[in-house]
Amino acid sequence: MNASKAMNAPTGPLNSQSIPSRQLTGALRRYTLVLLRWGAVLGQALTLLIIWQIFGFEFAFWPSLGVIGVTALVNIGVSLLLPLDRRVSDIEAIAQLGFDIFQLALLLYLNGGIENPFAMLFLAPVVTSATTLSKSVMMTVAGWALLLATSLLFWHQPLPWTPGVEFELPRMYEFGLLAGIIVGTTFTSLYAWRTTTESRTMSAALSATEQMLAQEQKLSALGSLAAAAAHELGTPLATITVTAKEMTRELPPGPLADDAELVLSQAQRCRSILEQLALRGDTPDLIHETLSLEDLLEEAAEGFIDRNKDLIIESYQSDGGLPLTIQRRPELLYALKNFTENAVDFAQSRVRLTARVIDGEVTVTIDDDGPGFEPLIRTRLGQPYVTSRAKGGSAGGLGLGVFIASTLVERTDGRVYYERSPIGGARVRVVWPVDRLKA
Repeated sequence: MNASKAMNAPTGPLNSQSIPSRQLTGALRRYTLVLLRWGAVLGQALTLLIIWQIFGFEFAFWPSLGVIGVTALVNIGVSLLLPLDRRVSDIEAIAQLGFDIFQLALLLYLNGGIENPFAMLFLAPVVTSATTLSKSVMMTVAGWALLLATSLLFWHQPLPWTPGVEFELPRMYEFGLLAGIIVGTTFTSLYAWRTTTESRTMSAALSATEQMLAQEQKLSALGSLAAAAAHELGTPLATITVTAKEMTRELPPGPLADDAELVLSQAQRCRSILEQLALRGDTPDLIHETLSLEDLLEEAAEGFIDRNKDLIIESYQSDGGLPLTIQRRPELLYALKNFTENAVDFAQSRVRLTARVIDGEVTVTIDDDGPGFEPLIRTRLGQPYVTSRAKGGSAGGLGLGVFIASTLVERTDGRVYYERSPIGGARVRVVWPVDRLKA
């Protein structure tokens, strides 16, 4: 491999594919189901009383109240027999939500069926399952709800209405109501499931980002820890050295004297090592805490010197002033290492890293001569688990690693752009305000 300058020992980033993507399914607490069911019981009972006492409609009041009473007893039984702080299994979720749907269908059967305006409440259990449970549970609950809703079109008691007044909807309109429930339930549940899935995916990816950043911060702190260790170990090591010297002088020649000399030599070696560590830790501002732009690019690329690709590093500053010195930040280095790793993975033979300071902005571009980005997914790059490039590359796709890198850049007030490279492949362009990076 050819590079613009010699580089240190490789310490490349964690591979962007090392974090496995797993199917994320929600979980619903039993307490939530019980609480929602109590709300339904109170709302249904209040509605029956209003229709009976205020509007004076004639309907099956006592059978309807009995259905609500059974629901209350079921809720009490669940509260007493099962721990409410546990998350329900898929089977229990289907059973409980299925019971809620059946109870609603029975109330609607007694009070007008599909003609009843409250038939829209079939959506509630379905949306609940879509936002908190797996796709299979959602589809099962939705299928059960739509089956009972369709049954109510053909079998139901008359709709409660003013005594002496006949009210009957046209059959075609009833079919329209059923179609509205079916379409509304399907669209709402799929929409809720999709948005919830994306939210869970984003949450998991952000969690992975926090883990990666914490790991980088730990690595960044090793220099300070080494200096502190050298300082703390200096006193006991000096005592050991003095004691070993006295033993070598006083002991007669023999095995014990040889052991004392060995202890002394090893103690002196440890002291030399600690002095080197302390020396590295004494000047963190000059060596460890600041970087030039060229040093930043070299550190981003140093883990990939053995990939048989040409790495070209360039830096420019248009204002002619002093070279820009930037603050070392773990998230900044990790992001550039991930972008560089992907470029090296997909490149045919060449990767170019360029840094420029122009008009108060620092721009870092990472170009490769690989297949480039697929146009259809370019606008989605930076989202978690978007893992596709144009076919022809030998490496894995851009995925969670790119999302983590993009998120870390944004945390440093930077912006990331995914473009086509002048050398034929992909370009990742990262831009920061100078004031945000300057040491």
